[in-house]
Amino acid sequence: MEFGFGAEDEVFRGEARGWLEAHQGGDPARSEPARSDWERELGRGGWIGLGWSEGGYGNRRASLTQQVVWAEEYARAKAPPRSGHIGENLLAPTLIAHGTDEQKTRFLPPVARGEELWCQGYSEPGAGSDLAGIRTTAVRDTGGGSGDPGRSGRSGGSGRSGGSYRITGQKIWTSLAHEADWCFVLARTRPESTRHHGLTFLLVPMDQPGRIEVRPIRQLTGTSEFNEVFFDGAVASAEHVVGGEGNGWRVAMSLLGYERGVSMLAQQIGFAEELGRVVEAAVTNGTAADPVVRDLLVRQWAELRTMRWNALRTLGSSGDSTGAAGAPSVAKLLWGRWHQRLGELAVRVRGAGAAVGPADWSTASPYELDAFQHLFLFSRADTIYGGSDEIQRTIIAERVLGLPKEPRGQGG
Repeated sequence: MEFGFGAEDEVFRGEARGWLEAHQGGDPARSEPARSDWERELGRGGWIGLGWSEGGYGNRRASLTQQVVWAEEYARAKAPPRSGHIGENLLAPTLIAHGTDEQKTRFLPPVARGEELWCQGYSEPGAGSDLAGIRTTAVRDTGGGSGDPGRSGRSGGSGRSGGSYRITGQKIWTSLAHEADWCFVLARTRPESTRHHGLTFLLVPMDQPGRIEVRPIRQLTGTSEFNEVFFDGAVASAEHVVGGEGNGWRVAMSLLGYERGVSMLAQQIGFAEELGRVVEAAVTNGTAADPVVRDLLVRQWAELRTMRWNALRTLGSSGDSTGAAGAPSVAKLLWGRWHQRLGELAVRVRGAGAAVGPADWSTASPYELDAFQHLFLFSRADTIYGGSDEIQRTIIAERVLGLPKEPRGQGG
């Protein structure tokens, strides 16, 4: 497979680079109002939803190679962190594939404008990598009197014509739930069901005081991007079931396939930036003279190049159903452990100084980390979140190589 950029792609690259230089403002502020403002700025510029292939939902059209160009230029520009990527890259493709026309019309334009933010309600305390074990329930209420709460009338339908669902349970590791307007939730709608049967994919408004509680999770890094979310009779409209009741597993697996597409290439640009800083530090402090360290640096560089070409190959061969089934798992295995090794190498290059805090405590918070310390600590979770390495290997073994399934407990 030959994956290259043509003349039109380079013109597009110039446009993207110019827009980012003109609008980024230099400092990628991380405060929530600034993040929300940035999403709207991207929306006004037409840069959200480049991969959406149908419809008039507010996004500009772009080829696959142009989507890659935008992702790479965004990462190279060190543009602000995205708050809207879950809605744009996960929910939107899922709605385009499985949603009704009414759902697309209601939810896609606000995502494209950067006006509504989403979070993902999948993992639970007892069902993380093993997603089929979820216990959150959604009970159908056909009375139609409870309605569908939402933010300032933006809920997109009262639910009166088709009833609603009452959701009870807990989700965990929910990225950006404290900022989100909506959450797509995988819940069990058939009480007697087990494993991947009887699950439903629901769109749930987050503005439900007393019914939804968000609790930030403090991480090793001292930050709190992840959250616990508790649902206590939270209401979702029956009109906001995606793919039909009981078909949630199929929809959820489809969504996970979108999670590791073009965005993997942008992620690798960020990895390259991190590796460059580690190499620079090694050269500056002399540890690059150590043949073992030098070998490790070269190995990291070579493996990163391999990951890039694997990602490009995967994008260019999406029609191969066998390869497509295992491609996300292969990619996750490659980058998760690679990034952990980079964190380990970063602290090795720093030496003993990697174990101490900032030099001037009078100007730093007690838990402030430098870039290498943050990289090391955060990357500890890379082989767990998004599906552990063990789960990824099982998927490859069973769905791609056709090996016998592992024995599972009752209901497996």
